[in-house]
Amino acid sequence: MTLSAPDVEGVTVASFDARLRRVPLSRPWAADVTSVGVIATHVVRSDGTEGWGFSWTPQIGAEAVQALLAHDIAAFAVGQDAEPGARWRALWQHLHEAGGGGVTTIAMAGLDLALWDAATRAAGTSLTGFLGAQRESVRAYGSGVNLHYSVDELVGQVQRWVEAGFAAVKVKVGKPDVAEDLDRLRAVREVLGPDRALMIDANQRWELDRATRALEVLAEAAPAWIEEPLRADDLYGHVELSKRLASSSGIPIAVGENLHNVFRFEDFLRLGAAQIMQPNIVRVGGITPFLGIAAIAGEYGAAVHPHLLPELSGQLALCLRSVPGVPEPMAEDVEDAGFAQLGALDGPSPVRIVKGTLTEVPHAGLGIRFS
Repeated sequence: MTLSAPDVEGVTVASFDARLRRVPLSRPWAADVTSVGVIATHVVRSDGTEGWGFSWTPQIGAEAVQALLAHDIAAFAVGQDAEPGARWRALWQHLHEAGGGGVTTIAMAGLDLALWDAATRAAGTSLTGFLGAQRESVRAYGSGVNLHYSVDELVGQVQRWVEAGFAAVKVKVGKPDVAEDLDRLRAVREVLGPDRALMIDANQRWELDRATRALEVLAEAAPAWIEEPLRADDLYGHVELSKRLASSSGIPIAVGENLHNVFRFEDFLRLGAAQIMQPNIVRVGGITPFLGIAAIAGEYGAAVHPHLLPELSGQLALCLRSVPGVPEPMAEDVEDAGFAQLGALDGPSPVRIVKGTLTEVPHAGLGIRFS
């Protein structure tokens, strides 16, 4: 569906459309997660500049996101200011009856990214040129959806990351018996050696007391962080777990994959519920709120490691300002899940990852356009 409007004073959104594409995963994330839904978006400004963006969701909800983009968001956007971020808050308030996060913010990203792409193209540069790159490269870590892997399959995956030059990897935990998790981490640590970082991700599988007991056991593997140990919206559970870990293993908590707006991130930071923020640029509503989240994290001295989507999050990681005493941002590279690897892009990826290091490839705008 495409909506159009005549030009008005200033640069406005002249037309906006969205189309859904299913991208099969070459390495399924679970028995019921064999593809990702990409809703490719296209904006035309009143000055003729075009921009391309996208919304994204694994398996579930893509049709709902497309419907929200094609109807409510398109109707809101056409005729409005095309400056990136100018109407983000107004759109969020407009959509709030449908939810303050989740499907609504995922859909909002489709417009926000397209507007940022158009703005950077109009300026004749890339996103990093537009925002100002702070570094030439960022570390990437190998990541996998691998709780369903056998130990041999898991070790094989970690060995591939080591051979590819990654100095940090992340694996899933949350087996019914923590002893099995520990056996798996011992096998992983044997491949990694003592000098490579090992992060673990429980994907919200534990409640507070179980997380406490599990992490007392898994501390043996020296994890660099525990990601989503509890239900993502359990703010006070994370506050208490953070206190418990600070007085025992010292393992920092990472959250953000399932926090869907800037207000929830600020809640977690203000109450000391986590030390590492992992905003997913699409799930929080695009580049506009991502930059706000990163700024707030900097005020609280929390590290920011964007979640998934290295083609885009890697570019933003290059632009995040360094904070004294806070680890530099890293990009997450899920094995065999890059858009270019999956054949989804109309052109090369705007970033490359070699020997565990992400750098940029010359491109215009965001450099992400789906075939």
